[in-house]
Amino acid sequence: MIINKYKNLIKTIFFIILLSQPTFAVNKTSSPKREFRGVWIATVFNIDWPSAPGLPVNTQKREAINMLNRLKANGINAVIFQVRPESDAFYKSQYSPWSRYLTGTQGQYPGYDPLDFWIKECHKRNMELHAWLNPFRISMHINDKLASTNIALRHKNWVKEYGNKLYFDPGIPEVRTYLNNVVKELISNYDIDAIHFDDYFYPYPSGNTPFPDQKTFMEYSGGLPSNRIYDWRRNNINDLIQQISQTIKNTKPWVKFGISPFGVWRNQSADPEGSLTRAGITNYDDLYADILLWAQQGWINYIIPQVYWCIGNPAADFKTLIQWWSNHKYNCNIYIGQALYKATPSSKKSEWRQPPEIPNQIKLIRETPGISGSALYSAKWLNKNLLGIENCLQTSLFNKPSIIPITKSIDKTPPDKPFRIRERSNIIKWKTKKKENEMDKPCRYVIYKSDKRAKKTLNSEDPSTILIITSSTSIKIEKGKGKTKKHFVRISALDRTNNESKLSRAIRIKW
Repeated sequence: MIINKYKNLIKTIFFIILLSQPTFAVNKTSSPKREFRGVWIATVFNIDWPSAPGLPVNTQKREAINMLNRLKANGINAVIFQVRPESDAFYKSQYSPWSRYLTGTQGQYPGYDPLDFWIKECHKRNMELHAWLNPFRISMHINDKLASTNIALRHKNWVKEYGNKLYFDPGIPEVRTYLNNVVKELISNYDIDAIHFDDYFYPYPSGNTPFPDQKTFMEYSGGLPSNRIYDWRRNNINDLIQQISQTIKNTKPWVKFGISPFGVWRNQSADPEGSLTRAGITNYDDLYADILLWAQQGWINYIIPQVYWCIGNPAADFKTLIQWWSNHKYNCNIYIGQALYKATPSSKKSEWRQPPEIPNQIKLIRETPGISGSALYSAKWLNKNLLGIENCLQTSLFNKPSIIPITKSIDKTPPDKPFRIRERSNIIKWKTKKKENEMDKPCRYVIYKSDKRAKKTLNSEDPSTILIITSSTSIKIEKGKGKTKKHFVRISALDRTNNESKLSRAIRIKW
């Protein structure tokens, strides 16, 4: 009777022990040299950070540092940080008021610039920061108090009430121009690595109530018949994506543009090009987001579909969907969004209560050609170490450093290799050529080590040869106690889009 009562607890403990062993990762699917390992940090409703509105600045910073240190220990190399949860900002902006999730009051200065702080702390840890914006959402509830500077109060004709929330109307050209200006300001003023939109374009359907944009359609559709309203909505979103893509390229062409759509573009029952799924909602038909068109046109650089179903789900199987996205990547990088928040001991579905579900998904991702990483939703669920996921990442799946994949849709030219490598008192220093063009400048360096000097013996594609990835032009080698051993070190440079230079000459050092 006692065994039956506690059998689920015993099973969970068993799998945690199993996942904590280095042998859990399977040979060819273990820790590749290049892999996107992202995590979303949601600020809406203080889901991930800060833990509550109105905390002192030092407390907010300490929470961020503790979170980033833990993410770094888990092998994460990219942070997707929500900087605009609802027509507001986690940064200094002339277009959007300060977020209420910082202070409790929208428009109130939080005492520092959170985004600037996060960028610097991420880059210190050699993580990319992708600025995540929700473009059309104004407020999470119609009665939320907006700051007097909120543009929604100055342009009430832009605002639509739907599902007890407030949204900007995507069909109004001035709205799209405003959002384009929001993005231009952000990338002009901050050293971010990417602009990131999630799945919220036109809002998810609220029952059988249509989005109230019929008057907008009549005014701006150019006389289209009423049965063309769905095509018109898609064209509105297409226009926004194209505008923003061009703005990024004209302002800072090394900044990536990524979309994290709902996991199903269309079901095959509605379109032969769709996936073999039975999803009740789709990007194309319900959110009016034609992701494939954006990829085909080269308007976006990466896609992170939110494949928030388990392996073997009868309506939307994880394996089926990631293969479909791989087959429709065009010139985009494809990473997979994983529902870490569902993988808990209290989940109603037994599949999500099994500790191997997320690790097995990562294994499938690595086995699927054309997919080069994943992103976990979200940070707080990872940091809870539910079902032993942290143990698994640290000891097996993410136990080696990994370089973010090249964004070939932006640039394919590698930077110059480091030169004048020297070592003194266990400090290795090197130099790089000065470049005027930001695209040509190195921003990080990969330090490789081997036990032999011969060029052919260092396989730089072997992740086990990576000693460290750093943004500095020097590193200190910490000597252990006891007998030292000769090692040979070589260094490469990475540029803004993660192209890698040739290796430097080797230097010998004992540690």
